[in-house]
Amino acid sequence: MRRQQRQQQPQQPQQPQQPQQPQQPRRGRSLPGAVGALCRALPPHARPAPDTLRCAKFDRPQASLDFWRLLYALLKQIHGRKWTESDGIDNQIRFVKAALWYHGYDRPELYRLPSDGSVGSRELLLAFSWLLHRISLLEQLLARNRVKTGDETSVCTCEDDLPNSLKGTTEKAPKPGLEGGVDVRYLQWLNGRLRFQWRSLHAQHQEQCKLLHKIHLFTSGSHMDQVLGHLSVTETDLVRQPENYKQLLQLLESETLQLEAFLEWKQLEPVYWQWMVKTREEELQKEGFSATARKIQESVELKLLDLTYLCAPPKKRMHGSHRLVFRSKHPASKMVFGRSVSKESFSTVSATEVIRELQMREASLVRELKQLQEECRQRLNEVAEGLDGVICISP
Repeated sequence: MRRQQRQQQPQQPQQPQQPQQPQQPRRGRSLPGAVGALCRALPPHARPAPDTLRCAKFDRPQASLDFWRLLYALLKQIHGRKWTESDGIDNQIRFVKAALWYHGYDRPELYRLPSDGSVGSRELLLAFSWLLHRISLLEQLLARNRVKTGDETSVCTCEDDLPNSLKGTTEKAPKPGLEGGVDVRYLQWLNGRLRFQWRSLHAQHQEQCKLLHKIHLFTSGSHMDQVLGHLSVTETDLVRQPENYKQLLQLLESETLQLEAFLEWKQLEPVYWQWMVKTREEELQKEGFSATARKIQESVELKLLDLTYLCAPPKKRMHGSHRLVFRSKHPASKMVFGRSVSKESFSTVSATEVIRELQMREASLVRELKQLQEECRQRLNEVAEGLDGVICISP
């Protein structure tokens, strides 16, 4: 009977379980991870301590010098120049300001900082974060400092086009005049020196291409990857001196750790930007509402100008480093520029195509040069007409 009563009792309907909301990472725990990953993703010789960024948020003076040196080392690498720690702090600060101005950083508070590096750590933190977002600082550094096991060459068919927001960032040159001008003979000497250095560099580059061609030709068929087919300079050196693999292995391990830190940074990047928003709010409270509103209006106007530039129809351009791959089966184009070495996605660009593109660019520049020379001749004739007893002879 009890069993029948239990069976007759109506079962209570179960309440639907509410979906569990994903737990959001606590800001206090993930912020140190984001800052630490950001620091580890930077190059080893220019890697700040996480405490430097935290001190800069509170505008601590002791973090100013470290931040100036950090920006100096990073921007030197972006511009492909060598840097040494022996450079004076005033020269480092001067270079950082010039480089930031070149990239379009127009915050006047940074350029008012003293040249001794005693204050301004929060301003430098804002500039550093601006570089992270505006020019993809980490990505550029990883691309420049990666371990290159293959022979590469730089190909660029881009034109020197700038967004409208960057066209007025350079100082206007003074109008040419007789008083306070530069001696023409000095300019001619600089032009001759520049031409000599360019010819020397061009000769060295041609010699390098000849040596690369010999290595690729003599090692043809030696590579285990049939897509490449030949060895690079680094691989040839490892075959001749196998003991050098330890140094290469250390470089690859260091790069792997840096790439892992970069992946961790990309996951925690939103936490960092929330932290920077609060840092920016502290600056806005100091500057006042009126100045902030004016800057926002100027920024919006620049963004609208940039939209016109960015919405222009894209042109087919090549830019970046390409691996050199020798092709003996195609007599029309024996040298090929490859972007990757995988068989699945091996996009190549023939050297003949690049040369044709550069020749067209050269012809366009020659026409522009002739036009500028003609304008200079007309300008010189106008100046000579106003001078008594002076005759200008065209070269």
